[in-house]
Amino acid sequence: MAEKSIMRLDKLISSQRSDLSRSAVRELCKKGKVTVDGVIEKKCDAKVDSASAVVCVNGEPVTYKKHIYIMLNKPQGVVCSTRDGLSPTVLSLLPPELIRQGLFPAGRLDKDTEGFVLITDDGDFAHRILSPKSHVEKRYFVRLEKPYDESYSSRFESGITLKTGEECMSAQFIGSDNKTECTVILHEGMFHQVKKMFEALGNRVIYLKRTHIGNLALDENLPLGGCLELMHKDIEKIASLFDGGF
Repeated sequence: MAEKSIMRLDKLISSQRSDLSRSAVRELCKKGKVTVDGVIEKKCDAKVDSASAVVCVNGEPVTYKKHIYIMLNKPQGVVCSTRDGLSPTVLSLLPPELIRQGLFPAGRLDKDTEGFVLITDDGDFAHRILSPKSHVEKRYFVRLEKPYDESYSSRFESGITLKTGEECMSAQFIGSDNKTECTVILHEGMFHQVKKMFEALGNRVIYLKRTHIGNLALDENLPLGGCLELMHKDIEKIASLFDGGF
């Protein structure tokens, strides 16, 4: 067995099942409800190979994944937080089979903004996504109150200075046939940045949706409030922008 993949049985199960604490796993083991490779295992501290062992609880397999990555199509009215108390959070939209300990949104969208939110328990990966040094693009579809003019493209490219005096990094502005709709590509994530950039130009955002993180696009078939687990090949579309990859 590979040394890095060896884990205590109770740790393996509890890390994958948010409804089972280590003490709960211990009780299940005592009752003979846990099997490893088809054999009942009553020792909760038994060492198992997380990469190859077939672990089942009450007959249901528990597949070990070191980290999980989830694409969520966030609707308006939902906050990017692990808890709020007043409004539903992005975590409250996840189905039970995707819930595990340590999940959090990797970056935030405003409460009234829709679109792609990445939820994970991989803190290092999230930090690399959010760091301006990684230059991971975030792409947004924008609907404006007033038509834009041709100066917007060069203003975004030069780096807009906000009304607060903060200076934004160079960004991309892509117009469309409809002069009140456009696409914006950022390489940083300041608070309310897209809205503030247009405010600095004398305009106002009336609808905002994040459509891409890096080279990974929001699934067009994913309804508002819907989510799906991302595969390694999906994450590579973001991580390929890092130095050294994923």
